[in-house]
Amino acid sequence: MTIAESAERLGFSTRQLHAGEEAHGPHHPRATPIYLTAGFEFDDFDQGHARFAGTDEGFSYTRVGNPTNAAAERRIADLESGVGAVLVGSGQAAVATTLLTLVSAGDHVLSSSSIYEGTRELLRDDLARLGVDVDFVDDPNDLAAWRRGIRSRTRLLFAESIPNPKNDILDIAALAGLAHERGVPLVVDNTLATPYLVRPIEHGADIVVHSASKFLAGHGTVLGGVVVDGGRFDWGAQPDAFPQLAGDRGPDGLTVVERSGRAAFLDLARRTAMRFGPAPSPLNAFLILQGIETLSLRVQRQSETALQLARWLEAQPAVESVDYSGLDSSPHRDLAARYLPCGQGSVFAVTIRGGRKAARTFTDALRIFTRMTHLGDVRSLVLHPATTTHVLRTADELAASGIGEGLLRLSIGLEDPTDLITDLDQALASVAAADILLEAGIA
Repeated sequence: MTIAESAERLGFSTRQLHAGEEAHGPHHPRATPIYLTAGFEFDDFDQGHARFAGTDEGFSYTRVGNPTNAAAERRIADLESGVGAVLVGSGQAAVATTLLTLVSAGDHVLSSSSIYEGTRELLRDDLARLGVDVDFVDDPNDLAAWRRGIRSRTRLLFAESIPNPKNDILDIAALAGLAHERGVPLVVDNTLATPYLVRPIEHGADIVVHSASKFLAGHGTVLGGVVVDGGRFDWGAQPDAFPQLAGDRGPDGLTVVERSGRAAFLDLARRTAMRFGPAPSPLNAFLILQGIETLSLRVQRQSETALQLARWLEAQPAVESVDYSGLDSSPHRDLAARYLPCGQGSVFAVTIRGGRKAARTFTDALRIFTRMTHLGDVRSLVLHPATTTHVLRTADELAASGIGEGLLRLSIGLEDPTDLITDLDQALASVAAADILLEAGIA
């Protein structure tokens, strides 16, 4: 028995190195080869037909599948406890592929409002243009609000395990229970948590999506996204709700459910991605695999440093608040202890007293933190959501989301924690030296 075949009995750190491995040709390379090719040769006429007909599992064209990409899919699916995965070109492509696989014009999606702003805009603006209704639940753990929002044409619930940027942890099991009670799947974006900290499928979620550009790759060098299928939702029980899976019959006379069984969603998602074309480069897939090999080491260290920094910031007079579930003061501490016992992640929000002027002075004074829009990098990053990712929201919408003018999003990297604290300290000193707090009457 190979290591890959016994992966279910191995620890996470071992599986992130070995899960899903397959032999690669006569030369036996230790690293997964990069199959940087647009297409693959057929041995003969009949093999070409078999691959397009789906009776041969080989590869034909990289937009449809590629050995390097497939290796990344197998490993991520294993780490997330899924039956399989589809690798796509970005995190947004992963969300879009999931949505386009499950919804049609006239359907309804119910989502938490505490999600990545790009996803929120995709749901609110682009799905609406396609005739899909979307509503948002303000508090992701208000089950009564979710229950009231579900309609007869609701086709999925969507939320994030660790929401961006407010760190209000999702009660995955509770929401999954409600979703299944009402016969709809739960889709969870697990980007900020990663499968090292929490595996939503193990808590009842049906589908997990990631921006693999973030922690999975880890070095800020590539784009990628992934859709993981838990393989447990009974699509065949609702042929009217999901005709594309359980009602429509193909040329072989079978529905996708009849043809693919528990992998039905995954197979249709792959076909959806193939048609819309968000294919990842095999080079990116290789780099994502390289990043995954050190995932647990990075995320553990980043989470430990984030907690240390959050505690330090919370004690500073110039700081109004810190939104981090690892803090004893966090209203989400109990959920974090339940779902994130190995660490509470490394992305959190800190609000500087003095509003936008203080946030600007603080940000510009930082020397080690990089000013950019990204997360999960080995380097520490800082961003001002109100003027960047959330710039299109109204003042009332920002206030309702708890995103003030002084709020900054920090993504903690692998630098020495003492150096990061020194950098934060001198940036706070710059705010004090500018008399911003005195001008605001809060010094």
